[in-house]
Amino acid sequence: MQGSQLQRLVEVMDRLRSPGGCPWDAEQTHESLLKYLLEESYEFVDAVQSGNRTDMREELGDVLLQVYFHARIAQDDAVDPFTIEDVAKTIADKLIRRHPHVFEGLEVDSAEDVLKNWEAIKRAEKGRTSALDGIALAQPALPLVEKLLYRAQTHNVELDIPQSMDGLADESAVGQALLAVIAWAHANGIDAEAALRKQAMLVSEQIAGIEAR
Repeated sequence: MQGSQLQRLVEVMDRLRSPGGCPWDAEQTHESLLKYLLEESYEFVDAVQSGNRTDMREELGDVLLQVYFHARIAQDDAVDPFTIEDVAKTIADKLIRRHPHVFEGLEVDSAEDVLKNWEAIKRAEKGRTSALDGIALAQPALPLVEKLLYRAQTHNVELDIPQSMDGLADESAVGQALLAVIAWAHANGIDAEAALRKQAMLVSEQIAGIEAR
């Protein structure tokens, strides 16, 4: 049943994008749909946080639509076309490669070992040598900084980042500190997102400088 409904979605998208279908759907591009991909993803986050199962099912469907929509657009590319089947094959193959403890009998002791293996396999597959390789710089500043710090840690890059906070950190304390900083920025006419993004770029430059030594 699951497979048949996925195939039905392929057929629906094909009809919408084909001659005689929907003119709005037919004129969309990867670029024009990006805002919807982000919006639907955030709406699914809201549904998960609310615990509303009906909303979760609907919003996850909206996210799935974006995947199918982009794949259908890609199918028409004159230079390098691919289909939703190609997309599914690529991710299935990747999951098998990245989980040797499941598919190849590799022994691991913890979830931490799984993450280490994942990162090592990923670096080998993509020929990555820098902690900065593959980081999406367009993502919001906060997750960007977290990703930079994580990559620096996993690549043994020792950053010089002064910490002005004292005491043990827990979720509540960190949340209050971030809220206070954002409120401070707002009161002084500073865009907190832009300010943090500039610092993220400085961290990126620091990592690149350390790796170049």
